[in-house]
Amino acid sequence: MAQSGQKGEKEAVVRMPVSGYNGWEPLSGQGGIRPVSGGKGEKAKMVNGKEQGTVKANILVVDDEQSIADLIEVYLKNEDYRVFKFYNGQDALNCVEKESVDLAILDVMLPDEDGFSICRKIREKHNFPVIMLTAKDGEIDKINGLMLGADDYITKPFQPLELVARVKAQLRRFRQYNTSKPAREDHTIVFSGLVLDRDKHTCMLNERMLSLTPIEFSILWVLASNRGRVVSAEELFRKVWKDRYFSSSNNTVMVHIRHLRGKMHDSAEHPKYIKTVWGVGYKIEE
Repeated sequence: MAQSGQKGEKEAVVRMPVSGYNGWEPLSGQGGIRPVSGGKGEKAKMVNGKEQGTVKANILVVDDEQSIADLIEVYLKNEDYRVFKFYNGQDALNCVEKESVDLAILDVMLPDEDGFSICRKIREKHNFPVIMLTAKDGEIDKINGLMLGADDYITKPFQPLELVARVKAQLRRFRQYNTSKPAREDHTIVFSGLVLDRDKHTCMLNERMLSLTPIEFSILWVLASNRGRVVSAEELFRKVWKDRYFSSSNNTVMVHIRHLRGKMHDSAEHPKYIKTVWGVGYKIEE
C-alpha cells in the first residue's frame, strides 16, 4: 500500500498496488491523484489470474491517456464491474455495436473524434448513462455535453472514488426507471428516466419534477403512450385540444412542443426524447 503522503492528506482515497505502477501521488492543490510508474504490483481482486466477484455491469471507458484509462479500469474492476477500455473513439463505437454496455465514461479530447461526437452517436440508438470526463472545466463544455445527452460531467484531476460513486448513482437511477413496474395500467408511464402519473398529473425526469402545463403534460402523455410510432400533428391536436384541426393548428402544436423540449432540456437537433419526423409528426422512441 502506498504511503499516506503529506500530513493532513485525506485518507478517503484508496491506494492499491497495480501492475506497472508503484502507487499514486497526490496532485498538488487539486485534491486528486495520479499513478506513479515504476515497480511491479498486483491488480486488485485477482486470484490465479482470474477476476473475483460477480459482474455488476458492463462499463465502457474511453480515454486516450492510457494511465488514466488504466486507473479507472482498476477501480471499476475492484467494484466487480466489467470494463471495455479503449483509447480512441472508433474502437469504442464498434464496441457499443457489438457488446451490451450499461454505462459509458467518455473523455472529451480523443485522437480521432471528440467525446461529444461519440455521445451524440450513442444517443441515436441507446439510452444508457454517459459520464463525460475531461480536463476542461468551462461551462460551455458542460452545457454541450449535457445537451448532447450526457448524464453527468467530471473534470480532471478527479478522485477515483468519486467517479466510482457517480457510476453507481447513474446505474442505480437508470435501473430504477427502466425496470418494469407493476404500475396501474393506463395511469402511469415509466421509461428512460421519465415518470408520468396521469392521476396526479405529475411528471418527473431523472428524479427532477417538471412543472408542465396541462397541455404540455397531455402532449407528453400522448407521445409516451405511443412510443415507437409517429403521431401526426393533426392526431396530436385532436387528442390534446379536442378540437377541429386547421392548417394554423400545426403552429400551435410546434410552439408547445418547443416549450416542452425546453423544460425537458431536450434538443430538437439531437433529441433524446421527442423526435420530429419532418412532414409527418412527432415520436418518442421505444
